[in-house]
Amino acid sequence: MGLHIIVCIKAVMLEPPKGQLIRSVDSLELNPFDWPALEVALRMKEEHGGTVTAISMGPEDSVFVLYEAMAMGVDRGVLVCDRAFAGSDTLATSTALAAAIKKLSPFDLVLFGTRTADSDTGQVGPQTAVVLDLPMVTGVHSIQWTDSGIQVERYADGFREEFNLSLSAVLTIHPRSVQPRGLGLSGIELAFEEGEVEKWDLAELDLSPDQVGWAGSATRVLSWKRVTRERKCEFISGTANEQVEELVSHLKKSGLIG
Repeated sequence: MGLHIIVCIKAVMLEPPKGQLIRSVDSLELNPFDWPALEVALRMKEEHGGTVTAISMGPEDSVFVLYEAMAMGVDRGVLVCDRAFAGSDTLATSTALAAAIKKLSPFDLVLFGTRTADSDTGQVGPQTAVVLDLPMVTGVHSIQWTDSGIQVERYADGFREEFNLSLSAVLTIHPRSVQPRGLGLSGIELAFEEGEVEKWDLAELDLSPDQVGWAGSATRVLSWKRVTRERKCEFISGTANEQVEELVSHLKKSGLIG
């Protein structure tokens, strides 16, 4: 039957909101850190056979990221969508995604990007693995198949690390691990005109309202605002030696050097 690989993707905001957070087709794009995860899944499918399923959680306007994934070659798209999910933090999001992943069983691998371009926490992948009680490795650069599962490689704090994992397993894919393919016109036409994305609500995931949304979240965003940095440019005149002496003196006064 081949492999079954699940890739969790997200529609992120193009720009920081100036007021109320409103997600729409015009304000969203596929999280750039998810492209490598999709590419890794599709390469595995091409090499070993099987199917790739993409899951995304969000409002109905975020469904287009699943069509983009299908245009790349993903076989099935599932949108986890319900008003009850509004306000979900990373924990509640992981709970919902884990429920969707369980419903898609059996599967061999679950892939995530390392983080998202909007919230930038990097928590959802690891938290989902904990909810699923599966082994996981973050920031993976390469994957080799073995008789007992997979061997993955990553680089952390200047060290190269190798891990052997049994399947099923969860991985987050380093953004520089692969170069994602582009979207071909034929793939776009096929996905957007003939493709169909499934939509699963709270009831279909067999979850209760207190597990997701505000009620199921351990953290809440109280407010957000744009941060502006005031920059000051100071020119140093004189000869090259005088400029060096003045620069060193300025750095010492600022406490940047001893």
